Amino acid sequence: MIAKVNSFGLLGLEAYPIEIEVDVSSGLPTVTLVGMADPSIRESKERVKSAIKNSGYAWPQGRITVNLAPSQIKKEGAGFDLAIALGILAASKQLNSQILGDCCVLSELSLDGSLRPVQGILPISLGLAKTKIKNLLVPWQNAKEAGIINEISVRPLKTLRQAIEFLNTPETIPAFKIATEEIFPLNANYPFDFSEVKGQYFAKRAIEVAVSGGHNLLMAGPPGSGKSMLAKRIPTIMPTLVREEAIEITKIHSASGNLCPGQGIICVRPFRELHHTISSVALSGGGSLPRPGEISLAHRGVLFLDELPEFRRDCLEVMRQPLEDGIIRISRQKKSFTFPAEFMLVAAMNPCPCGYLSHPTKLCRCNTTQVQNYIGKISGPLLDRIDIHVEIPAVKYSELTETKEAESSSQIRQRVEKARQIQRIRFVQEKIFSNSQMSHKLIKKYCPLGPEAKELLRLAMTELNLSARAYDKILKISRTIADLAAAETILGEHIAEAAQYRALDK
Repeated sequence: MIAKVNSFGLLGLEAYPIEIEVDVSSGLPTVTLVGMADPSIRESKERVKSAIKNSGYAWPQGRITVNLAPSQIKKEGAGFDLAIALGILAASKQLNSQILGDCCVLSELSLDGSLRPVQGILPISLGLAKTKIKNLLVPWQNAKEAGIINEISVRPLKTLRQAIEFLNTPETIPAFKIATEEIFPLNANYPFDFSEVKGQYFAKRAIEVAVSGGHNLLMAGPPGSGKSMLAKRIPTIMPTLVREEAIEITKIHSASGNLCPGQGIICVRPFRELHHTISSVALSGGGSLPRPGEISLAHRGVLFLDELPEFRRDCLEVMRQPLEDGIIRISRQKKSFTFPAEFMLVAAMNPCPCGYLSHPTKLCRCNTTQVQNYIGKISGPLLDRIDIHVEIPAVKYSELTETKEAESSSQIRQRVEKARQIQRIRFVQEKIFSNSQMSHKLIKKYCPLGPEAKELLRLAMTELNLSARAYDKILKISRTIADLAAAETILGEHIAEAAQYRALDK
């Protein structure tokens, strides 16, 4: 007898249906797995056999053939164990298979028949919602993740026996639902806050401007000046996540296996801090069946690169395309994969190799050539994509001992969200969302300057010896500063502030 069980696999971030066909026939007792299964799937026959026996069911005495269709796509992972087990039991007439056709089954099996969680449940749930199949059988640890999607009925299970009981009497396992609007207020909390940062008022203002306009940011300062501390608090002032963004983020982390067991939806913006020893593959993503890399895991959040000049050149060059297009493409022989990569790049560096150039008390040991070579490690094309460069000075003792409470992240976020709303209205016809995305043509359209602002920009370019690359950047930043002030036109004071945010162009 032949039994068919529905399951799903992942190609990148996209789920595709897999039909698991099981045939139990007379012949020598053997199990054959076909359909381009990787070693972890081929090993499933041993797990499935032990799980069936230890759950109190009989292992068929005959030839068992398992086919994973479509056969031209390579499958990997242990998430098909439960589907194979149910297929074998259905083919040997040990369970009621009537409802099996309306179920999608995903789980790894333990030898005792208990279910283990699998990765990629959310993208699979989204894919399942587009089909006529409405029941999703998953381990209970994956229930919150799958329950986000309202269009399907999630059935959380703990054991193989419980799965069989559901197929025999479906009413025994009620559908699991989760209200995302109730989760957000409970879980949208960050462990950091800008009120904890003493001093650094100029840096905090620059960060507020950067987040308001979606600008990438580079901070240069001596060790211990608070660059990492400031960077970790940037997600706390970014606009609050909406449900669609949260699902998008959770989908990426689910496919990469980064969700904690029992975690449902990610309610905070990602913050990915990278070490300079990272490889370009770990950064961009890869593998025989590519998984998202750090660039995609930072989607809708912050990608923080500390000690920027120490990163390998190939790693820095990998970021050029996603910074420009908001996506990253990975090509394989038979297929290309596209992962979302809309993130805010935040980088930090010392002003020189020893770190103490322009420090008020410590002596710098570097000569001019060493300083220039150190800064020159950052490629021009990457630097072109970073709008704001700020110098972070060492914190004074008087600032560290201040008793006055600094401004909180929630207060700063309110101003950021108002500025972002202005930009959403402005660019509603332009298919962009922030000032940082303006092309040269849009800069001319949305950044008109009065006589005073024009003269101040001319003085900034000549007196501060700013590069040509800084011209458009200053106008973009000025537009953001004007939005924070709810000003329709760019004034001289906005140009003056924006010019201070181009430290590496001087």
